[in-house]
Amino acid sequence: MHDDLIARAKAWLAEDPDTDTRDELAKLIDAEDHAELTARFGGTLQFGTAGLRGEIGAGPMRMNRTVVIRAAAGLAAYLKKQGQDGGLVVIGYDARHKSEDFANDTAAVMTGAGLRAAVLPRPLPTPVLAYAIRHLGAVAGVEVTASHNPPRDNGYKVYLGDGSQIVPPADAGIAAEIDAIGSLTTVPRPTTGWETLDDSVLDAYLARTDAVLAADSPRTARTVYTAMHGVGKDVLLAAFARAGFPEPALVAEQAEPDPDFPTVAFPNPEEPGAMDLAFAKARETDPDLVIANDPDADRCAVAVKDGGAWRMLRGDEVGALLAAHLVRRGATGTFAESIVSSSLLGRIAEKANLPYEETLTGFKWIARVDGLRYGYEEALGYCVDPDGVRDKDGITAALLITELASELKEQGRTLLDLLDDLAVEHGLHATDQLSVRVEELSVIADAMRRLREQPPTELAGLSITRAEDLTRGTDKLPPTDGLRYTLDGARVIVRPSGTEPKLKCYLEVVVPVAGHSALPAAHAKATDLLAAIKRDLSTAAGI
Repeated sequence: MHDDLIARAKAWLAEDPDTDTRDELAKLIDAEDHAELTARFGGTLQFGTAGLRGEIGAGPMRMNRTVVIRAAAGLAAYLKKQGQDGGLVVIGYDARHKSEDFANDTAAVMTGAGLRAAVLPRPLPTPVLAYAIRHLGAVAGVEVTASHNPPRDNGYKVYLGDGSQIVPPADAGIAAEIDAIGSLTTVPRPTTGWETLDDSVLDAYLARTDAVLAADSPRTARTVYTAMHGVGKDVLLAAFARAGFPEPALVAEQAEPDPDFPTVAFPNPEEPGAMDLAFAKARETDPDLVIANDPDADRCAVAVKDGGAWRMLRGDEVGALLAAHLVRRGATGTFAESIVSSSLLGRIAEKANLPYEETLTGFKWIARVDGLRYGYEEALGYCVDPDGVRDKDGITAALLITELASELKEQGRTLLDLLDDLAVEHGLHATDQLSVRVEELSVIADAMRRLREQPPTELAGLSITRAEDLTRGTDKLPPTDGLRYTLDGARVIVRPSGTEPKLKCYLEVVVPVAGHSALPAAHAKATDLLAAIKRDLSTAAGI
């Protein structure tokens, strides 16, 4: 067994084009580190609807140039079988370790396969790549990013020519072509022949950002901004300057791209501690709101002053605020969200006589909704200009929420005041999440099996009126690994994360509100109910 392992590692080493991972693997082979070699050669990183994502390192279970070259060759073969020979593939990348190498390898493979390739001029936000696909008439796009994953990770996200991320069956079709790639020596990789784009694509994207704002809206809200060591700063500052907002006060320690993310354990605004420096800057400058992008700037986090302290708004709160703002501005078209997001969006759309759709988790599904005007997901993702970017976009979302804050500021009001109005109008929709990060994926499988075999009949004293196993699909949703419980005045969804080793449980309670004076009691009740549901669900799932 060990001989076979060493032989596979040596075969990999012979093909590896990257001196860094070659050196790393050679040391593991010399040390006969069977445990580490097994971790790297015990399978292959699976290509799915999120593309590829994993830790950087040598071997088929890691992200490296060999894995990326094979993925690019599989994608090229798939595109050619779809009749796209000679078509353009546009490639973007973030500032993580190896991102530029992976982007250039992809361009070389596409060129060698007879497709045309164009690479964005430097590390730029993911929404710029999503925009560029449709702007340039590309047949596909690739973004090299691991979004808000830990510093040691990187990833590979694939879009087709409609500008949205791949969904089944394209993912399986591409995966099959990747599996069919033999030795890397069979993959032509010329050293030239692709285009490096200039700033005209970025300029066109920035010109498009103006369109999300109303022509005569106030632009007075003052912001603190953090790029979370990612690639958002220059594009966001340019967009804010074009719009005429006050220049954001930057969190200097996190403003420039840094693949080591030195000030945060996880470069995700939702993680505890990630916003501490931004809040410190807010206490110093007293802005109207704090805005954060994740490292590839497709997500947007918003924080507001609540009493004397700063607090993050939940993604569902920002999602509802943006929806209410667009409704008030007379937006038409379909409002959409994923099933794990707050049902408040449906209430807002219904009241405005607008079409409303629920999709599976992920913008790859939201972006495909017919007639989409606005889509959001609770994980800080908002699509406010679907004709420009068919994906979540942290830059345009930041512009729109700052416009809303400016309008409210002119009236002597805040985002929290508007949230209170929405609660009185539609009921208080309070959401929370029970998220468990695991070392062993079997823990997640065990929890899901336990819930399926011994489903709870009540949570927090509320009886479960409907239990759905989403692997069977519904009349509106294709099958997915998840469970949905409908309770009297509450809803719970349990699913494994698609991008991280996490079990995620999404909780929502809806408490009727008689008027503004009843809000404190409604908030207290919602908090108690959410805590009780969390406790009972943990017990039921054995986590």
